[in-house]
Amino acid sequence: MKKPRTAVRTCRRKQASSQEGREKQVLSSSPVKPSTPDGEELRLSQGLARRQKEVVLRASVSPYHLFRDTAEVTVFRENLLSWYDREKRDLPWRRRAEGEVDPDRRAYAVWVSEVMLQQTQVATVIDYYTRWMQKWPTLQDLASASLEEVNQLWAGLGYYSRGRWLQEGAQKATGVVDGNVVRVLCRVRAIGADPGSTFVSQQLWSLAQQLVDPARPGDFNQAAMELGATVCTPQHPRCSQCPVQSMCRAHQRVEREQLLASQSLPSSPDVEECAPSTGQCQLCAPPTEPWNQTLGVANFPRKASRRPPREECSAICVLEQLRALGGARILLVQRPKSGLLAGLWEFPSVTAEPSGRCPREALLQELQSWAGPLPATHLQHLGQVVHTFSHIKLTYQVYGLALEGQTPVTITPPGTRWLTREEFHTAAVSTAMKKVFRVYEGQRLGTCKRSKTSQVSTPSTRRKLSPGQQVLDSFFRPHIPTDASSLKSMAQ
Repeated sequence: MKKPRTAVRTCRRKQASSQEGREKQVLSSSPVKPSTPDGEELRLSQGLARRQKEVVLRASVSPYHLFRDTAEVTVFRENLLSWYDREKRDLPWRRRAEGEVDPDRRAYAVWVSEVMLQQTQVATVIDYYTRWMQKWPTLQDLASASLEEVNQLWAGLGYYSRGRWLQEGAQKATGVVDGNVVRVLCRVRAIGADPGSTFVSQQLWSLAQQLVDPARPGDFNQAAMELGATVCTPQHPRCSQCPVQSMCRAHQRVEREQLLASQSLPSSPDVEECAPSTGQCQLCAPPTEPWNQTLGVANFPRKASRRPPREECSAICVLEQLRALGGARILLVQRPKSGLLAGLWEFPSVTAEPSGRCPREALLQELQSWAGPLPATHLQHLGQVVHTFSHIKLTYQVYGLALEGQTPVTITPPGTRWLTREEFHTAAVSTAMKKVFRVYEGQRLGTCKRSKTSQVSTPSTRRKLSPGQQVLDSFFRPHIPTDASSLKSMAQ
């Protein structure tokens, strides 16, 4: 039954009053700092301002979006895990975990799968996971591996920082928040604010940490991801099969909207529902995004506006010694230990102008800094490769320089390697470098004319991250269809 509007206003006034009291209490507890030099005083002032903002944000979250007590959390855990035990898919990491007696090795097996499944489809992960576990079956084995070995096995899987996280990380009972879990949590608690914002993502992590079952953390994380992948899907969710439907705020909202529509009554918030129209709650959808009756629970989560990837250009060169000792070899240099593609190997390159003008002289100087004097006349432009990373669209102007009659280069500065073609294909190089090398190989084999431009504009094998997913990271894709047309599109 719809509650009187006076009750709604009274509830809101009480909530606002209690929030104001909490803000004053927390802010007044901050100790008064003695006078400091101007720089330190400014730093302290900025820190206080940040803390004040955090207090205001925390106070502006309605309990409607949270779990009331431990009993509600316990029911959620039990329902989800019971469903998972009945319905989980047969996947290699689950078989390994179930057959492992040692709890540490079982936790490690699940942990590796969770990280690999971030932003990568199950079908792609299976082969990588199998090879990973054969090479490093325990956490101790992985700890003794080098980053170079990790990057080499990870090559082609994308988002290479995940491999580094695995090597650096340690297993612990913690909640997981990926794209599917974001969707589940946003629907279960009717969170309509942008999940890409720092504040909302922090709230989602907090909810995940609160819900994770300490007795079965790995199974719970897998269950939450499985629910989002197979039931609580982006479009056409199967709510009737959801084990936590009775606790889902989004489903409750759908039922209420349908009831009001059948009675030809205007939509208005229930007294127990958060009031987005006030603009007070930081987890509600903004008033500018009203409820869409046709979407149902898919009103949550809010789709964040995607920024187009920024465009960058680079001039890159495949330098090959055809008469090197032991056979032809190509030069690779290692990327910095942090940032994009950290620690991976690539062909020497320099930044180029977006206009497409290639800094030939700068590229030649870069090559000579690694390999010594080189014949400038042999440097040839072969074409271009366009590769899209998650947030960067990078155009490579591809050059080739083959040393045929010259004395083989013997110097190998730190951070460089001369590899055979066979070694290159198994090295820790990105997919973009393999595309660049295909252009070079095509020219060497006569299948690519010098004047022809090779456009490889397909994105990376992983889907681009939304802002929310950049913050939260994600592990499963929604359930992979098995019809022929879908499999064919995946293969492409």
